[in-house]
Amino acid sequence: MKMFKKVTAAVLLGASALAVGGCATTLPTKVTRYQAMPVPAGQTFAVVPGMGAAARGGLEFQTFAQLAAQQLNARGYRQVASPAQAQLIVQLGYGVDRGRQVVQEEPFVGRGYGFGGYDPFWGVYTGRPYYSRFGYGFGYGRFGSPFYYGWDDPFWNGGLRVYTEYRSQLEMDIRDRATNQALFDGRAQARSTTDELGTLVPNLIEAMFTGFPGRSGETVKISVPTRRAR
Repeated sequence: MKMFKKVTAAVLLGASALAVGGCATTLPTKVTRYQAMPVPAGQTFAVVPGMGAAARGGLEFQTFAQLAAQQLNARGYRQVASPAQAQLIVQLGYGVDRGRQVVQEEPFVGRGYGFGGYDPFWGVYTGRPYYSRFGYGFGYGRFGSPFYYGWDDPFWNGGLRVYTEYRSQLEMDIRDRATNQALFDGRAQARSTTDELGTLVPNLIEAMFTGFPGRSGETVKISVPTRRAR
């Protein structure tokens, strides 16, 4: 039974862990939240740019900020136009790295039912991964760290699956404007075969608000149906 569970987990990982790409319909995401949010009672809020690609502002940020605002409005908070008028300041940051090439040895090819390795990100057994040379991430604040360069499209070759894996992240911090007290710190992380922010960020926001505000200090795995920014 244990082996069956590991086999199933490996298959599911290959099918969905890098889901937003091709015809995939979900984005598996890890969400960590710390919160001391007040009970919703019409408190006003404004969304402002955070780290990463959000720091550029512009129409892209406004699109994603409005998605976050819709989520907060639906939960009993009230958006206002200016941070100076808001009781709560919502800082939204996001980005995606440049990708890394992964050559993954499939567990059922050439090894019987053996497994190549253990994936600590998702907690399942997979084929053994190999990585290419180092590149650099997008380099803003906590988002900045080295990543790998890779190729564009996954393909199969003699039991090896070669693809480019991208890691994306969204951070949302909420504080009381008058006292500067931190009320919410959240981080959503995902891996995918696309680096399109228009696909990734709406799904990361959806995951962030699933079960919002959540249990403080808890990390949960959430898969949401993929959507694009409109």
